[in-house]
Amino acid sequence: MSEITSVIPEHGPGQKQINLRRLSLNVVEGPDQGQKMELDHDVVRIGAHAHNHFVLTDTTVSRRHAEITRVQDGILLRDLSSTNGTFVGEVRIKEVFLGEGRRFRVGKTWLEYELLDEIIDIVPAESARFEDLVGAALPMREVYSVLERVARTELTVLVSGETGTGKELVSRAIHKRSGRKKGPFVVFDCGAVARNLVESELFGHERGAFTGAVSSRAGVFEQAHGGTIFLDELGELPLELQPTLLRVLEQREVRRVGDRRVRPVDVRVVAATNRDLLQLVKEGSFREDLYYRLAVVEISMPPLRERLADLELLMSHLLTTAGFEHTVKGLAPEVINVFEAYHWPGNVRELRNTLLRAIPFCDGDLIDLAALPDALTATADPDIGDDVGLPLPSPSLPFREAKDQLIEVFERRYLEDLLDRCDGNLSRAAREAGVDRKTIARMLKRHGISV
Repeated sequence: MSEITSVIPEHGPGQKQINLRRLSLNVVEGPDQGQKMELDHDVVRIGAHAHNHFVLTDTTVSRRHAEITRVQDGILLRDLSSTNGTFVGEVRIKEVFLGEGRRFRVGKTWLEYELLDEIIDIVPAESARFEDLVGAALPMREVYSVLERVARTELTVLVSGETGTGKELVSRAIHKRSGRKKGPFVVFDCGAVARNLVESELFGHERGAFTGAVSSRAGVFEQAHGGTIFLDELGELPLELQPTLLRVLEQREVRRVGDRRVRPVDVRVVAATNRDLLQLVKEGSFREDLYYRLAVVEISMPPLRERLADLELLMSHLLTTAGFEHTVKGLAPEVINVFEAYHWPGNVRELRNTLLRAIPFCDGDLIDLAALPDALTATADPDIGDDVGLPLPSPSLPFREAKDQLIEVFERRYLEDLLDRCDGNLSRAAREAGVDRKTIARMLKRHGISV
């Protein structure tokens, strides 16, 4: 069981560290005396069944006897409705916080636990990539260093950052470098599913559980059994479902909608958000206990504007991995200047979409200004444009025509940025823009923007 956080140590201003904490379990009395194990799971299950993390042969120990969980307030020992009980001293407990080095008994077996702390300086990786993540800038190489340490553990990870910074690539990299790499990798976008279907999609349903449930169906947690589940846009999860998700994370079992049975699930959870979850906690729209259950390790992805030194490397990589044949080898110098001056609200995803859209409009082997969308080239000429980068219409135009021209450019750029942020999902785009889906579709059609 581990916890990783970034801190600023006294010995080196600006030096980040990993605080790695593991849990050691040791049988001090009972049939398995001498058995000892170091674990880094968020929740450590103890019992006689082989699916537990710490397996005991004691015949007085239940199949699923007890579990140890790291929560915000400390180490929580919980009995799992065992037959012969879990004891601290002579007191049978349901759940209790354990002090450092405390012993406890399950069945006839006495166990003691110890927290093993290890503080490691984050030394930026030397490589310019980690799996499908590309970038040689210092913030990215620090991310690679943390991923190298975290991926091989079982820890729950929360990836934060703006839209398009590569949060899903981080989750896939964690999966590929983990012991679960041969298991399934399942993605669930909390903001892309209708509110009334989120529970069914996450946890599954039984036939007849609701109108339209014509057959039983496993949810994404069951589908990810033995592998990794990536919960994207976590900040969009309805408040009323957050307690259910918390129980799944703590108990590692799901109950389908319309079913009384619980089903154990063995999953590694990686979640992502582009929202400030701590601010949502303060506002009362996100549960504090769920935040701390998910943010065992928190990785923050830098926006592209803070790693512009990676532009050339990224552009080369994106052109090489375009997914279709083309003859484009690079960018004209004036295009590079535009890219370096642009603020990239959609980050690497917007850069990729811009390059892929430009390739078909290239006459030679370099992308020039003519191949770029008008919203982007508007920033190329310093003689036009105001503080927000919109081109000012000619003063010779009539007022109404000049106003319409400015609105036209603004709408197009707004829509392109909106679609980049929402991965082309019209429902999400409508929610973020505060308009209905038909309005977004109508505006896209007027500007000739395809999804």
